[in-house]
Amino acid sequence: MESDDEIRRVPEMGGEAAGPTTSGRDGGSNAGPAQPSAGGSKRRGRSPADKENKRLKRLLRNRVSAQQARERKKAYLIDLEARVKELETKNAELDERLSTLQNENQMLRQPKPLKNLNGQICQICGDTVGVTSTGDFFVACNECAFPVCRACYEYERKDGNQSCPQCKTRYKRHKDDVELSASSRRESQQPIPLLTNGQPVSGEIPPSIQDTHSVRSTSGPLGPGDRVHSLPYVDPRQPVPVRIVDPSKDLNSYGLGNVDWKERVEGWKLKQEKNMVQMNNRYSEGKGDIEGTGSNGEELQMADDARQPMSRVVPIASTNVTLYRVVIILRLIILGFFLQYRVTHPVNDAYPLWLTSVICEIWFALSWLLDQFPKWYPVNRETFLERLALRYDREGEPSQLAPVDVFVSTVDPMKEPPIVTANTVLSILAVDYPVDKVSCYVSDDGSAMLTFESLSETAEFARKWVPFCKKHNIEPRAPEFYFAQKIDYLKDKIQPSFVKERRAMKREYEEFKVRINALVAKAQKMPEEGWTMQDGTPWPGNNTRDHPGMIQVFLGHSGGLDTDGNELPRLVYVSREKRPGFQHHKKAGAMNALIRVSAVLTNGAYLLNVDCDHYFNNSKALKEAMCFMMDPALGKKTCYVQFPQRFDGIDLHDRYANRNIVFFDINLKGLDGLQGPVYVGTGCCFNRQALYGYDPVLTEEDLQPNIIVKSCCGSRKKGRNSNKKYIDKKRAVKRTESTIPIFNMEDIEEGVEGYGDEKSLLMSQKSLEKRFGQSPVFIAATFMEMGGIPPTTNPATLLKEAIHVISCGYEDKTEWGKEIGWIYGSVTEDILTGFKMHARGWISIYCMPPRPAFKGSAPINLSDRLNQVLRWALGSIEILLSRHCPIWYGYNGKLQLLERLAYINTIVYPLTSIPLLAYCVLPAICLLTNKFIIPEISNYASMWFILLFVSIFATGILEMRWSGVSVEDWWRNEQFWVIGGTSAHLFAVFQGLLKVLAGIDTNFTVTSKSSDDDGEFAELYVFKWTALIIPPTTVLIVNFIGIVAGVSYAVNSGYQSWGPLFGKLFFAIWVIVHLYPFLKGLLGRQNRTPTIVIVWSILLASIFSLLWVRIDPFTSEATRRAAQGQCGVNC
Repeated sequence: MESDDEIRRVPEMGGEAAGPTTSGRDGGSNAGPAQPSAGGSKRRGRSPADKENKRLKRLLRNRVSAQQARERKKAYLIDLEARVKELETKNAELDERLSTLQNENQMLRQPKPLKNLNGQICQICGDTVGVTSTGDFFVACNECAFPVCRACYEYERKDGNQSCPQCKTRYKRHKDDVELSASSRRESQQPIPLLTNGQPVSGEIPPSIQDTHSVRSTSGPLGPGDRVHSLPYVDPRQPVPVRIVDPSKDLNSYGLGNVDWKERVEGWKLKQEKNMVQMNNRYSEGKGDIEGTGSNGEELQMADDARQPMSRVVPIASTNVTLYRVVIILRLIILGFFLQYRVTHPVNDAYPLWLTSVICEIWFALSWLLDQFPKWYPVNRETFLERLALRYDREGEPSQLAPVDVFVSTVDPMKEPPIVTANTVLSILAVDYPVDKVSCYVSDDGSAMLTFESLSETAEFARKWVPFCKKHNIEPRAPEFYFAQKIDYLKDKIQPSFVKERRAMKREYEEFKVRINALVAKAQKMPEEGWTMQDGTPWPGNNTRDHPGMIQVFLGHSGGLDTDGNELPRLVYVSREKRPGFQHHKKAGAMNALIRVSAVLTNGAYLLNVDCDHYFNNSKALKEAMCFMMDPALGKKTCYVQFPQRFDGIDLHDRYANRNIVFFDINLKGLDGLQGPVYVGTGCCFNRQALYGYDPVLTEEDLQPNIIVKSCCGSRKKGRNSNKKYIDKKRAVKRTESTIPIFNMEDIEEGVEGYGDEKSLLMSQKSLEKRFGQSPVFIAATFMEMGGIPPTTNPATLLKEAIHVISCGYEDKTEWGKEIGWIYGSVTEDILTGFKMHARGWISIYCMPPRPAFKGSAPINLSDRLNQVLRWALGSIEILLSRHCPIWYGYNGKLQLLERLAYINTIVYPLTSIPLLAYCVLPAICLLTNKFIIPEISNYASMWFILLFVSIFATGILEMRWSGVSVEDWWRNEQFWVIGGTSAHLFAVFQGLLKVLAGIDTNFTVTSKSSDDDGEFAELYVFKWTALIIPPTTVLIVNFIGIVAGVSYAVNSGYQSWGPLFGKLFFAIWVIVHLYPFLKGLLGRQNRTPTIVIVWSILLASIFSLLWVRIDPFTSEATRRAAQGQCGVNC
């Protein structure tokens, strides 16, 4: 290393000492005279010695400057450290002063010794007043000391007038009433005294639980930003107003002896005792109360905290929603006047065009009504994971969370790469949930050995990946997407070994990918003798249409452990039996097979299904769903919790609206304010009892007769008397259709342990087998509402039974696919399944956590996207033409009116393609024929046209305002509505009619989930020919031709023809602008025009040439008449 002196010293050159540091020009002059060359001529430029001298001087300046900067930085850091120490000293002094003032304030606010408490007897209910945690008598009112027991005080504060019955002074929140805030918990570790049913119980809340009831306050003694409870703030520095009670008055005038008061208190006590009995029974199940251990006190502490809801509805701001509803009503009125004008003002010289346009506009109006009014009551929801943990997953105790079975469905590993499925499975196995409560079932409906071997490799890699995820708490827990994140992976990581472990895990994952890719390469060509397993036996699934059922448990409670010796969630491979001559019902049949297998092996109380390309982006997704499913108020009537779909790998501008933001962030939010969102096929957590066809446990409020008022007003709000007892069994089973189960959840409300025989009293064994199939183990599992299997069950027996329930003939002559499980009859089984549940009275919940719960892949190629939309639209047409059509099915008073409108809109939207196609062609026809669909417009008519367009834009702007959807996402949705309507939806209508009326079936096309190996968004520019692109291409060509013809006619006709031309050009350009993404998809990548475009260009050029000759635009009418009047040879 060189010293500073050596650095600052410039060596001598050419026998001369270095001069002072100068600029470049001066430095060159000070280097000495230039030496003449041998030839006597002057040397051009500087000598090497001069250049070296300049370089060293420049280096010296840089080093000195850097040293000075380091010294300044060091001095600045020393100054900052001194200031920090000074501030810490001041803060410590202020904290000590604050503690002293708080203690003094507490002593000053203590009530004076009370006298004449009438023997400490409550003057309302007659019970003893009781004492506080400090041993003093409980005093509800600090002004008049009116003797009231704790139960009466709690009732009055929560459900009553919240004031003293004697002096009418508003009750203040006592020290023992609430949980400590987060800051208080850090300062004090004293037990928090609580009273449950009037009995003092001591318990301590874990410091890790965040106080979700507290809010940020901008004022108060603790200063801005401190967390305080969301109650009216009372400044302790202000004197407390004392209300004087006239002793000469009768105390009855202050409320004493009120009969209504006593009845309300008694009712409240009974309700509290009932809740406590249910809580104690639930917590004492499986373990006894050990005296002296304090376990009972902790359970009672949990019972107090568990009364808080685990979620809440966050209504949209009234300023946004009220204006939004007003604009909807105004738009409806304007639309009525507009249609009245259009119908009463026909165009006689273009009557067919006018009639077609009016029919299209009336259909568009009806379609808008079906789409708009289900969004009348949009809401947001918020979950409290801390309360869920406090109630069901307390640290140091066995978890009380319900078991969950997660389903992953896959068919073709060539279209659904095994590495994608492996990432989904790994994210499930690493989910933040008790490992003994999670089971992952992978359905291989293609019986591919590649999927089986890939899952085996995934199980081995999971032993390393799962403990890494849980140790460092990383997100997301799918390795492909975690390692691909362009973020600082050191953020919030405090373990010194994290970087080393992360690099090692990345190497492990790269090796895992190599092994998976080797399996894929091996599976490209199947041997003539078929696949063979490692033991030499042939693979049972070599014939995908004729093979036995296969089940393999890779991980589980009795399986392998991870590298840290901890238990892993169960991982099960399932391939149902398939034989020729049986109807297997595609994905719906595979999901029903998983329901039966999971019920036999693990029997989780709840199910969650995801597609093979939808991984867990949020490891707490299951807990988010449990905040609703395990809620005492919502869980009994919630059939499923739907999460929004979010996607990776979408191009920046989302050319083909793959994200579907408008549907997920506007439509489903609106439905959540009614009876709940529709089921979208993935990312959904189900109540297993709802899939079994049971009815929900509804209250009288849920069965209000005025369903229209309830739907329109969205009566999810709970009134003062909303917490009523469940209705009588006879009212619950009242139905109008025989297709609904003849028993409901109330019939099996009492839980059982094991597979008891008393449940068979509800129905005969024959009826049960006719409904669920001939499996006693599965039938017994259907009655276990909270899930689970007996611990003494033989695993070999269960595995044999599981093989039986996935046989291809098991569903014959049963209710599977009709009333139980996923419903058959449509390729979009998701809509039909959700509709059947809502028709029985179940509600659904839309959960949108801040971090998206799931992420998947979507086809960004134009042809793949259109084929996907075609499949969805075809399923809607199948439902429309089936007996389960929402237009005529399920009128039993349990499906809300607006919810029914939403389902009707879901199945009839493909029909809009016919009027949409006609409306898109009308502008071109008008331009070619010089006719128009609207007569000469007056000022009065122009007003309604302008108001209609303004109302349309206002509705869209307000929707974007309350939903948070961007303008670009909204516009892409509008564009793809036209693209899909003129292509995929149109084909779906005709294919659906052929399938239902002529019996011509349509093959199910699996959407490709391949990755971008050729570059980012390479699939976006690939052109794949399909018949779906013919109609929109024709619409584009016709409108281009119409614009050329219209402009040519206007140029030829003069100034007076430009006015009528603008209206026609507006509609034609409207069509072209909406089809612009489709036009870009036809052109493909820049500088790479496909052959099909060249063919269309030649065709267009030919058409334009013929039209040019036919129109002859630059020949005036007078010249043309003169030419026609000339005499020929025979004149």
